[in-house]
Amino acid sequence: MSSHYKFSSHSQELKQQSKVKLTDLLNRMNEEKKIERNRNLALSVAAFSAVTVFGIILTL
Repeated sequence: MSSHYKFSSHSQELKQQSKVKLTDLLNRMNEEKKIERNRNLALSVAAFSAVTVFGIILTL
């Protein structure tokens, strides 16, 4: 009987831990979008800088 009680309480704890709030997911998604946008901006600036330096070297 005690093992049944332990299993029951453990399953209730798992159910409580597995709940996910939609607002938390949306906030995490927005944070990931910001990080990805910053990475894309940095990559674009690096590519533009490389092309500019290469163009300057060719004109010399």
